[in-house]
This record gives sequence, C-alpha cells and structure tokens, in this order.
Amino acid sequence: MTPLVVANQSETRRKISSAKARFAHSVVERGVTGRRVAGRMLWALAGIICVLPGCVTEYSGGTQRTSDPNATLDKRVALARQYIGVGDWDNAKRNLELAQEIDADNAEVAEAFALVYQSTGEFEMAELQFKAALKTDPKLARARNNYGAFLYSRGRYAEAEREFQRVTEDTLYSGRPMAFVNLGLCRIQLEDQPGAESAFTRALAMDRANPVALLEMGFLRLEAGATGEANRYHGTYKTVSPQQSPRGLLLGLLIAEATGDQDALGSYELALRNLYPDSSEYNAWRERQSR
Repeated sequence: MTPLVVANQSETRRKISSAKARFAHSVVERGVTGRRVAGRMLWALAGIICVLPGCVTEYSGGTQRTSDPNATLDKRVALARQYIGVGDWDNAKRNLELAQEIDADNAEVAEAFALVYQSTGEFEMAELQFKAALKTDPKLARARNNYGAFLYSRGRYAEAEREFQRVTEDTLYSGRPMAFVNLGLCRIQLEDQPGAESAFTRALAMDRANPVALLEMGFLRLEAGATGEANRYHGTYKTVSPQQSPRGLLLGLLIAEATGDQDALGSYELALRNLYPDSSEYNAWRERQSR
C-alpha cells in the first residue's frame, strides 16, 4: 500500500512517530495489470494526521496563561495537535476554540480545525477550514500539503495535483521531497506516467532513501518494460525497507514473473501469503494467477 504523506505540524518536526497519528483514507489503486482496483490506503495520510509526538501533557486547569497572547495561542495549538494525535477530538476542539478567542483569523488554528473535521468525517467543514487557513497565509506550505492530501482522499486528484505542485515550488519548505512524492502519486491516479516519474525522480534527488518513491518508480519502470531498472529500484527499496510492505512484495513477484526467476517468485509469493494474507495485493495476485 502506498501512503500519501501529510505534513507535520511544525517545520522542524516532519516525522510521525506514533501509529495513533495515522488516519487512513480509502482511494483507488492500480491493479497488477494496470487496472484500477478498490482498496488503496493513504498513509495519513500514512493519510497521516499532523501531530506532535509524545504523550498529552497539560498544566492543571489547562495551558498556563502568560502575558504573551501569542505564546498562549501557540501552546493551545500544540496541545490541540497532541489531542488530535490520540483521537481526542473534543479536547482538541476545546483548545482550538480557546486559541481562536485569542486570534480568530490564525492560519495554524484553522488548519488544525481542518484536521479535526477531516478525522471526524465532517468534510465540508474541513475544506472550509483548509481554505480559511490558506486565505490567511497562502505561503503556509504545510497546510497546503495537507489540503492536497485531503483532496486526494476525496478522489479529487486534479485539484490535489495543483496544490502539491504549488507546495513543490516552495524551495524553503523542508517537506519538499515528500511533496514531490505526493505529486507523483496524484499523477499516477491521473494516468500521467511520465509526470509521475518526473516527480518521483525529483523526490529521489533530494532523498535517495525515500521508500515510496523507490517503490513507485519500480512499478512505473516495470510497466514501461524496463525490467532491469525496475529490479534496481526494488533492490534499493529492499535495502531501505527490509520488512517489505505488501506492495513491495507484489513488485518483487511481478519482477520475478517477468524475468522467469521461479525461486524468487516462490519466495515472494510465500512471504506475501504468510505475512499479508488479507491484503489487497495478495488477493490481486491470486486473481491474476487464476486467469
């Protein structure tokens, strides 16, 4: 399964460390023969929700008040993001409402509200809040990346592509490599293989060990008939991710099938069946073998 990455809540904290921070969205996936099959999940995107790692800690009576309203607002937003990370939507909203009392037009507050509404299935409210955040601060790349992920999760791939394209143009944004990955994933859904390859290539130029870009480049090169290149991308992917995902094992299966390597084919098939028997990748492989 290929994740679409959502930006973290601060420019210096990009990696999500808690599985509780994941929010999966069902989207459409290409099947092993290039057809689209239901079941692809966003790594939220994983689908991943932007959160501050760690346990929720609050002073008695709430966040300490300070003489600096901006500092109080920042603490409220940070605390709300921690609550988002553990799925405590009521406390997240409570802190955001208090932050909003300090600054009703704050882009960070609007974006955090958008994440809450997205997580609770209130999609119209989520979109309104994303738009409010970007209207207030059009240069807030993290919010634009997250809005793009929201659009992707709703199947609005062309709109998502435009947002991710704008994110990649921000050369100072530290999440730029993953923005290129997200752009590539959108282009796959739009059946723009050359555009997807271009985006993944840019991502790998900035982050050679990006597992999503490596894996998707492997699939794209295999579909283009460049089996050797696909195998090289898969080999690098295995180095980066020794515990392969179902999609990684599926790529190994398809390469082994294309090259006639029966030993590798049997090994990958056994691993996929034993490790991920309920995965869409294993089901797709079984259907392929039954034809």
